[in-house]
Amino acid sequence: MTGAIAAVLKGYPRLSETFIAQELLELERAGFQLHIIALRRPTDKARHPIHGEIAADVAYLPEYLHEEPLRVLRAWWRCRRKPGYRAAFAQLLADFRRDFTRNRLRRFGQALVLADEMPKDVQWIYAHFIHTPASVAYYARMITGLDWSCSAHAKDIWTSPDWELSEKLDDARWTVTCTRSGYEHLKALAARPSAVTLVYHGLDLQRFSPAQREPSRRDGTAADDPVRLMTVGRAVEKKGLDTLITALAALPDTLHWRWTHIGGGVLSERLRAQVEELGLGARVAMLGSKPQEFILQTYRESDLFVLPSRIAKDGDRDGLPNVLLEAQSQSLACISTPISGIVELIEDGTNGLLIPPDEPQKLRDAVQKLIQDPALRDQIGAAGARKVRNEFSHVAEIQQLLALFEAAGIKPERALAAQ
Repeated sequence: MTGAIAAVLKGYPRLSETFIAQELLELERAGFQLHIIALRRPTDKARHPIHGEIAADVAYLPEYLHEEPLRVLRAWWRCRRKPGYRAAFAQLLADFRRDFTRNRLRRFGQALVLADEMPKDVQWIYAHFIHTPASVAYYARMITGLDWSCSAHAKDIWTSPDWELSEKLDDARWTVTCTRSGYEHLKALAARPSAVTLVYHGLDLQRFSPAQREPSRRDGTAADDPVRLMTVGRAVEKKGLDTLITALAALPDTLHWRWTHIGGGVLSERLRAQVEELGLGARVAMLGSKPQEFILQTYRESDLFVLPSRIAKDGDRDGLPNVLLEAQSQSLACISTPISGIVELIEDGTNGLLIPPDEPQKLRDAVQKLIQDPALRDQIGAAGARKVRNEFSHVAEIQQLLALFEAAGIKPERALAAQ
C-alpha cells in the first residue's frame, strides 16, 4: 500500500541530530511522503543546511498539556469514541502501576492529539527514540489502529526499564538500532528477535567529502602555530568533557595547543568554570552550538579530535556518535573510549586511540602522543577515513530501511523532483 509516514521525533530541528535529518531526507528522496510530528519545538537558533532540504511539513504536539488544555480536551473527546481508545487507556493504567509519573500522562495526552490530528494520508507511524517518542507512537497506534516502527539509539535504550522496552518491541512491527551492543540488548528483550535489526547511521560522503589539504606538521613546539584539538558534543555527563579538561591541564607547559569545543548543553557553564579554574582560558574556546558548515570547516582545520565518552550515573551513554564518523571522514585522527558502538568504528591503534573512560592521566598521555607525532596522526587519520568510506555510507543505511518498509507493505508514493 502507498501512503505517508508520520515521523514522531522528540524535537525538530535539532543541531545534535543530523543523523535523523539525513535519514528523513533519504526517505523523501526514495519517494516517501513524510509528516514530521515533534514533541518539542526547536531550541537551537541555527539550522543545518540539510533541514532546509527536507520538504516534509512539521507539526508540534503540546509540549506540556497545561499549555494547550483545550486542544488536549478536544482530542480526548474525539478519540474516546475510537475503537482503540479503551485498549490505549488500559495500557496507560498498566504503565502507571509500574511508573506513576506525570510523564506517562503527558505522553498519553500527546498521543491523543496525534491520533486526533493525524494527517489523513498517513499509513504508518515511525518513531525515533524508543523512550518518549515511542510512548506517544505506541499509544497513538492503539487508538488509530495504524502500524508503527521504531528507531532506537542510545540514551533511550539504556535509561528505559526492560519491561517497557520489551512491550514496545513486541508491539512494533519492527525496530532498528544503531550499535551492536544496543542490538544485542534489545534482541534479548524481544519476543520476536528477528524484528530487531542493526542499522548503522551512515554518513553522506558527498556532504562530507574528503578534505583537500596538506598533512599538518604541527607538533606542539611552535607557540605561534599550536596543535589544534577539537571536540563536538553536547556538554552533558556522558561526553566526559570534564575528564578531557583535566587531561589538558596536565599536559606539559612547554607543549603548545588549542582546544575548541562545539556544542551546547546543561554543563556548559560548569565546564567553562573548570577551564578557568585550571588556568586554560587562553587555550580553550567553548563556542556552543554551531551549524554544520562551521563544524565541517573546523574538522578540516584541526589536527586531532577527542571525545572521551563515559557511561553516566543514570546509565545514559553514547551509541556510535556521528561526530566520530564526520571527523574520520576528514582524515582527522580521533581519540575516544571503548563505550557502546565506538568500538565498532575505532580499532585501537589502527584508526584511532581508545582510552578507558574517566582516566585523565591516560587520556593526557594519548593526547600528548598524538600532539607530538604528526606522522602517526596522519596514519590513523587516513585509516579512519578508509573505514568510514568502506563501511559507513548512508546508502547502505537507507537501503536497509527501504527493505523493512517494503516488507511491511509500505511503498513510496513519488520521487522528489531533485531525483
